[in-house]
Amino acid sequence: MALASEIDGHQPHQEGLPALAVGAIGVVFGDIGTSPLYSLKECFIGHHPLAVDRAHIYGVLSLIFWTMMLIVTLKYVFVILRADNHGEGGSLALLALIARKLGQSRWQVAVAMLGVVATALFFGDAIITPAISVLSAVEGLEIVGDGFAPFVLPLSIAILIGLFAIQSRGTATVGKLFGPIMLVYFAVLAVLGVRGILQAPEVLWALSPGHAVRFFLLDPGLAFLALGSVILAVTGAEALYADMGHFGRKAIMVSWLYIALPCLLLNYLGQSALLLRHPQMVENPFFLMAPQWARLPLVLLSTVATVIASQAVISGAYSVSQQAVQLGFLPRIRILHTSARAAGQIYVPVMNWGLLLLVILLVLGFRSSSNLAAAYGIAVTGTMFITACMLGVLTFAVWKWHPALAALVTGSFIVVDGLYFASNVTKIPDGGWFPLLIAGIAFTLLTTWATGRKLVRDRLGEDAMPVELFIRSAGTRVQRIAGTSVFLASTPDGIPPALLHNLKHNHILHERVVLLTVATAGVPHVPPENRREVADLGHGFFRMVLRYGFMDEVDVPAELAREHRAGGPFQASATSYFLARQTLLPSSRPGMAIWREHLFAWMVRNAESAMEFFKLPTNRVIELGSQLEI
Repeated sequence: MALASEIDGHQPHQEGLPALAVGAIGVVFGDIGTSPLYSLKECFIGHHPLAVDRAHIYGVLSLIFWTMMLIVTLKYVFVILRADNHGEGGSLALLALIARKLGQSRWQVAVAMLGVVATALFFGDAIITPAISVLSAVEGLEIVGDGFAPFVLPLSIAILIGLFAIQSRGTATVGKLFGPIMLVYFAVLAVLGVRGILQAPEVLWALSPGHAVRFFLLDPGLAFLALGSVILAVTGAEALYADMGHFGRKAIMVSWLYIALPCLLLNYLGQSALLLRHPQMVENPFFLMAPQWARLPLVLLSTVATVIASQAVISGAYSVSQQAVQLGFLPRIRILHTSARAAGQIYVPVMNWGLLLLVILLVLGFRSSSNLAAAYGIAVTGTMFITACMLGVLTFAVWKWHPALAALVTGSFIVVDGLYFASNVTKIPDGGWFPLLIAGIAFTLLTTWATGRKLVRDRLGEDAMPVELFIRSAGTRVQRIAGTSVFLASTPDGIPPALLHNLKHNHILHERVVLLTVATAGVPHVPPENRREVADLGHGFFRMVLRYGFMDEVDVPAELAREHRAGGPFQASATSYFLARQTLLPSSRPGMAIWREHLFAWMVRNAESAMEFFKLPTNRVIELGSQLEI
């Protein structure tokens, strides 16, 4: 197998840093940029309300500031972004990076479970983010005028339906507008914040960590519970890591340190200054901070910003789904590419419509952004906590930091993230159960598929015939006909079941027989020149392995057209593809619980056909079925 450094096709970003930084503002910081719409008010009027007085305002603002500094700036920008898998980030990319570096070790199973749990929580986050973001923006209409209140829910649902309905068209054109619009949005955040600060400049004292400490000394119980709302100020921090491959670490750092962080901080200061002067405006300080004439335009701008934030997380769900399929955690699903030039722009129909259904149910069930805030925090903090744990494995076992330094850095992050997660656990009865339910379902599907595939491989391996024995016995005795047959195999060992069934029923072989395995490497991209591995087995038999990155598009005929070492060029009109389709029979044999075996069998039946997934020509495919007990 080629080394990762040899097969990875990651190329440095060709665009200039300013262009990448603007793009990052539009995609990466949409979620965290819309947090001011709801995070500060939730600290005071959420499920654990606080008195709107100077001590609590200063305490909450201090916590928000230091949370942004510790979690986003220090943890993500300066540490986590260094954990790139050849330029790509995210939980599954981090999992693949650690697994590739460690190989078979005692860490592997634990790290794999952490990565799967983080991925499962992400799907919960992907459902809640569009709902709470759009609702919080449209609720600004209630500030504009009381007559708008009945239209908040219908308008929010209409916007969400429109957002998901246009996904199949791709985001290439719309994406060009994201950066400039979000720059305007962040500038408005800053202007509103400065306007508020000028009316109560003493609010700047709240940035001292002493006020956060005094908050805990004044009321430790409520201060701990308030962490569950404070963390809403940094929702979307995971996007900095997940979207690193699109913009690069440097562009994301510049965007955060010089644009997003200052603008967000100014806005939170302005909202806090407003509450110091007018505590009764705690119902929605973000919109009430603006002058009367500017509130309707602010609602419109905020709504556009929340749509952009939602677009980013929806696109992220598509990418995570693709990675999960390639890494063997999900069955084959239909993935459409919406751009001829941008490989990362994809559309996953089943994910799109599933998300829309759940988002609408969420909006109708919770009915307000305040109710949704309780459900939001636990998905965010859970993912952050797991990332901190995986970072611990990375610093100790992969980066080989000094044990004391690794323990200090990762231990600090685990403690901080653990406190925020523990605070959000108290919200489970108030809505936190929803992302846990979604994560539980996603975790069950991910692990059932991965375990089921291993069981199938093991069962098939029990009856596998050694290649050398098969070629000696069949290669010279069976009638050969003109043409090429390609037999797809799940592993690069033994004889594929489809070949055995074909020989059993048809008693013939083609002049050239290719045993083809499509494998996924632990890197995002594998360049075309390094994808194909060919071995001549003799008597017209060839073993070929195609290696793709977990973010590459699979196209088997295109790869075969580039290959000439396996007995000469492949002619499309003379090449037939043979696939094995197993009908799975749940049994009492050791493996999985019966209900999981039934679930796995259902997932197999509903997976996209290998013919479509591998882009095989429909008129050149033969499927051979069999039954298999698992």
